[in-house]
Amino acid sequence: MPEVPHALRQLVDAVHPLPQEAWADFATIWKPYTARRKEMLLAAGERAAYLYFVQEGVQRVYWYDDQGREATLVFTYAPSFGGVLDALLLRQSSRYYYEALTPSVFLRASVEDLFAQMQAHSAVEVLVRQGLTHALAGVLERLVELQCYSSEEKLRELLRRSPHMLQRVPHKYLANYLGIDATNFSKLINQIRI
Repeated sequence: MPEVPHALRQLVDAVHPLPQEAWADFATIWKPYTARRKEMLLAAGERAAYLYFVQEGVQRVYWYDDQGREATLVFTYAPSFGGVLDALLLRQSSRYYYEALTPSVFLRASVEDLFAQMQAHSAVEVLVRQGLTHALAGVLERLVELQCYSSEEKLRELLRRSPHMLQRVPHKYLANYLGIDATNFSKLINQIRI
């Protein structure tokens, strides 16, 4: 078995530490994977096959409709889990796209292996549930920001949470994520002292 990076163990321990036997089994399901810049990891209409652990790079989950409207919903970057979680865990076709914005390095686990681990070890099932609970808390916080914060407040909050994003992600995606027109975003960046 290849060595599983310490960062994966640290993230697991931060969410819900696994007993040694469960960790030993869980660690075996992760396989290395690399993606090129702009590589589509999952397209709308496809079934989600993998849960990703991001080691390097930035990715985004986004929605795109037949009228050309696009909404960037979430960014993933190291060290975090990534993918389209609802499609993965419900075992259904995705409504969303998951794309590598930069060259990316991952570990990934197949949905079959993940479900087998959840079945074999209740601690892994608790880990997944705790991870989803944290993700839901983040989604609810983001909804408040989108609905109640001014454009400047949204940008400041993003920079507080993830300051590196300004240098690593094209501004058009950040503007879309925040619900700000790209031209206004550029003006706002120039006005705010960071």
